[in-house]
Order: sequence, then structure tokens, then C-alpha cells
Amino acid sequence: MDRKVKSSRVRALFKRHLASLGVPKSVHCLTLRLAEEFAVNSAARSPVPPPEHAPRLTDASYLHVALVTDNVLAAAVAVASAARSAANPGRLVFHVVTDKKSYVPMHSWFALHPASPAAVEVKGLHQFDWRDGGVVASVMRTVEEVQRSSLDYHRSGGSSAEREHRRLQASKPSTFSLLNYLKIHLPEFFPELGRVVLLDDDVVVRKDLTGLWEQDLDGNIIGAVGAREGGGICTDKTLGDHLNFSDPAVSGLLSSQCAWSWGVNIIDLDAWRRTNVTETYQLWLQKNRESGFRLWQMASLPPALIAFDGRVQAIEPLWHLPGLGRRVPDPEAARSSAVLHFSGPRKPWLEVAFPELRQLWLGHLNASDSFLQGCGVLEWQ
Repeated sequence: MDRKVKSSRVRALFKRHLASLGVPKSVHCLTLRLAEEFAVNSAARSPVPPPEHAPRLTDASYLHVALVTDNVLAAAVAVASAARSAANPGRLVFHVVTDKKSYVPMHSWFALHPASPAAVEVKGLHQFDWRDGGVVASVMRTVEEVQRSSLDYHRSGGSSAEREHRRLQASKPSTFSLLNYLKIHLPEFFPELGRVVLLDDDVVVRKDLTGLWEQDLDGNIIGAVGAREGGGICTDKTLGDHLNFSDPAVSGLLSSQCAWSWGVNIIDLDAWRRTNVTETYQLWLQKNRESGFRLWQMASLPPALIAFDGRVQAIEPLWHLPGLGRRVPDPEAARSSAVLHFSGPRKPWLEVAFPELRQLWLGHLNASDSFLQGCGVLEWQ
């Protein structure tokens, strides 16, 4: 009976876990309808951005925002909320990097729903024309390491409890999402840019991003919310929450050190190019795989915490309020934050999202849009 109870609990946990991972039918429907529209409607195939906006893509006088995502609906909200919150939306240039399977619906959405006067570029991984053999080799090294890690992770043994835990971890889309790991190649994605704001797709921007864009990074590569000024109190997690400090391989770091995260970052691409951060990231990915994944649970952030160590500039906490996919924040913190980040399992496009937080996200979708109506995307309201 004890074994049956434990097994039942594991199954219940797994089903709750799956409820936070599945793609809703409405979102799947939207992707298919946009792909169909691309095939039959020339407007859906029109250039993104329009030719007259193409010079903005490499113009340093504009504010460049990058999203690396395969989620059309999430990208739509992130772009719309940032444009709506901007003091001068015409200065914004959004660069949406996606994979080959998501490129057509992503292109179709932004061709039919331009964020004017802001400019939006949609580019698939298959469209990057890297002529430098070293760049191609570096990107392929990351791709191949993620693929090897995925195979080894699924093959690895251990106790039944450990296998169940790994099964749960591997079922999370973010665990082996190639796009998550390819953020480490932002300098290669944007060779003509010197600075970029990087947003995750599960965010809602509520204030003008100009203040973030103008942050002084003091020679560092990344600006991220880390510790509160003066008190040294971590706003979210520590390195010990991400890395296994019982392994001597990571003993050179402090487990109590505050951990920054992806989600809302200002990045100096020129400073990045002068370092070996990308190679360090790739090396630690390999080390974790060869250790049997003892250094950290498979994810894209832990090796970045190591690779960028000493090169991250703390920025004011108001720029990034994480964890809205795990808990409902203090109302005052939500009101004062520039960017709300739905990190955690209860994403706003899922039925398991917190209802009061979902409204903050749904408010950036047009309820009269024929695509959203036809697929029932807004039926949660």
C-alpha cells in the first residue's frame, strides 16, 4: 500500500506538471491559422520590417530589443506592451529570433499586426548567413552539445526516484530548448549592433525602456537585477539555488552570491566580443554533461552564471519583477515594476495561470482580432 500511495503521488505530481507544460489548443490553432494565412495571403508574406524600415536594423541611434522565442502569442504581447509603454515608440526596433518551424507563423503575425511606428524584424535560425567559418563552428558546437546533453540525460540511470525526477525535468520545454541556449550567441546574431535589450517572451513591459537602455554598465557585459543596493539582500535566488556546491568543480564561487537571471537584461555586445564568455559557457555545458549532470539540473542559466561571473552589473530592482508564474506579487511591487516576468510554471497563456495576473497579460491582446477570436485565445477572460 505504501508503494502504491507513493506511486499515486508521483503520477499526480507528473499530471500537475504536465498541465503547466502543454500547449493549449487555442495557441496551437493560432499557429496553424497563421501558417495557413502565410500560404494564401500575400500580405502575410510581406517583408518584416517593410523595406523603408530596414536601415533601422543596424542604426545605433535606435533602441534595439531582442527576443529569442518560438512562441508567437507571447512574442506578440511582449512587443505590444513594450511599444505601448514607450515614450517614443518610433525609436524602438524589435529583433525576433525564432526557429525554422515557428518562422512562418511568427512572420505572418507581425506582417499582419505591425507594431508601428516601431519596427519589427523576424528572423529564423535558418536565415542567418554567417560567412565566418569560426562563427559557424561556434554555433554548431553549442547545438551539438545541447543535443548530446539531451541524449545522455535521457539515457542516464540511477534510482527509480532519480529517474522520475529527471523525467519531470526533461518534460519542461525550457530544459532542452535550443533557443534558450543560443542566447549565448547574441554577438553573432547581431554583428552590427553594439548594445541590445534582451527580453524573455513571458514578460509584460509597463514602463519606457529608455532608462534601461541608457544604464552605465561600467565595463561589464550584462546589466541585470541581482542584489538590492546596500543591503546585499537577494531579490530572487542565489548561486546555491542553481549550482551544486558539494561538487569541487564549482568551489571557486560563493553559494550565497546573488544570482541574476535572463528575462530583462541590457547587454553590451562590444564588451562581450572582447571576452571568451561564449567559449566558457560551452565548456561548462560539456563539463556538466560529463559529470553526469551533477553540477546543476539541466538548464541554460547555470552555465551563464559561471561564464559571466564578474561581468554583470547590478541594476535597480524596479526593472525586473520575476516569479509571476510561481506566486502573486505584492501589489505595490507590481505597480512600481517596469517589467513583469511570468517566470515559473503558471504562464499567462495557460489555464493554470493566476487569474488576477493573467489579466495584466491579456490586456495587450486585441479582443476583436479575428485570429484570436477564431481560435478562442481570449475565452479565459
